[in-house]
Amino acid sequence: MAVHNSREEGDRVGTLPGVVPFSLQYSTRLSWELGSRSVQDEEATLLGTWTHEGRKWRLSLFAVTSETALIRVRTPVGRERFYGAIRSELDSALQELESTPLWHRID
Repeated sequence: MAVHNSREEGDRVGTLPGVVPFSLQYSTRLSWELGSRSVQDEEATLLGTWTHEGRKWRLSLFAVTSETALIRVRTPVGRERFYGAIRSELDSALQELESTPLWHRID
């Protein structure tokens, strides 16, 4: 039995969960192992952590190089998902995140 994916479905691999209040034109889903190692690296800088008011989601943003950022999304059941992003694109999205009333910065 053959399985057919449209290009649009294949492009959704890096799509952030719907609860995240911004979208990025370019993002890549990373494995948990790679994401965890990257944010623990001594060169990684935490840009901030936010929590969703009613849904127990947590969102952390990290600068890992001058051009690359990582997004860690923690689901309500505690699973972590990591996404790579272009730093300049994430900087713009940060403004949107900070103006969203359902997300509150916790650090």
